[in-house]
Amino acid sequence: MKRQKRDRLDRAHSRGYQAGITGRPKEICPYQTTDTRSHWLGGWRLAMSERSVFA
Repeated sequence: MKRQKRDRLDRAHSRGYQAGITGRPKEICPYQTTDTRSHWLGGWRLAMSERSVFA
């Protein structure tokens, strides 16, 4: 169970990262649960910070 849950959160993080790299807004986050949403937003924030460094 823990492995499955971790995989789901890792997937949310990577999808958030992909959304951030492509410049999509954080309001499009498809997740509603707090844990999953925070992982998605964490990936999004990481991507946005990397975009600003390389821009």
